[in-house]
Amino acid sequence: MSEPRIVPREAWQAERDALLAKEKQLTRLRDELARERRALPWARVDEAYRFAGAAGECSLGDLFGAHSQLVVYHFMFGPDWDAGCPSCSFWADNFDGIDVHLAQRDAAFACVSRAPYEKLRAYRERMGWRFTWVSSAGSGFNLDYGVSRGENDESPGLSVFAKAADASICHTYSTYRRGLDAINGAYQMLDLLPKGRDEAGLEWPQQWVRRHDEYDEPGKEGHC
Repeated sequence: MSEPRIVPREAWQAERDALLAKEKQLTRLRDELARERRALPWARVDEAYRFAGAAGECSLGDLFGAHSQLVVYHFMFGPDWDAGCPSCSFWADNFDGIDVHLAQRDAAFACVSRAPYEKLRAYRERMGWRFTWVSSAGSGFNLDYGVSRGENDESPGLSVFAKAADASICHTYSTYRRGLDAINGAYQMLDLLPKGRDEAGLEWPQQWVRRHDEYDEPGKEGHC
């Protein structure tokens, strides 16, 4: 990072106000993009996908619970892996507790992976997570939604489903790669800092990321 310019408070405020105008433009553009996203057509889900979870076998419809909308995070955890993807684990640290708030807007949340459920259960316990996580082992769900291509070839993603008026399930949206940035609270905060994500010079952007119990120096709280 280059040396910062140190200026009087008044000069800082003037530049901050100029940036704020651009931030407002971006917010308005983001709102418009969200409206266009909501206006996308729906695609009916014809496959009868089956999953394995804490309560045994369940369907895609079961993941909705009492709600008409469902958010699925496609968590990278291949059938033969011993642990979940570190990057997906980085994202998943943002998920606990959001289900309560999503439920107030008629939406459910779940993670889906191809590893056997017992592996998912053990890893979730290790990580201390509580969100719903089911296994799609034996079904074509991951392949159909573009996050698996081979036996252990996995990619992350997020898909949204909704129930139509006739109670049939429809696919309304999916996003992958940089499209997932918006649901990572840590990245959003890092983008506000002087050093940003501080990933320049790394072999790949998330080379620094570890599972939260694997960092050499765990996070330290401020002293207050």
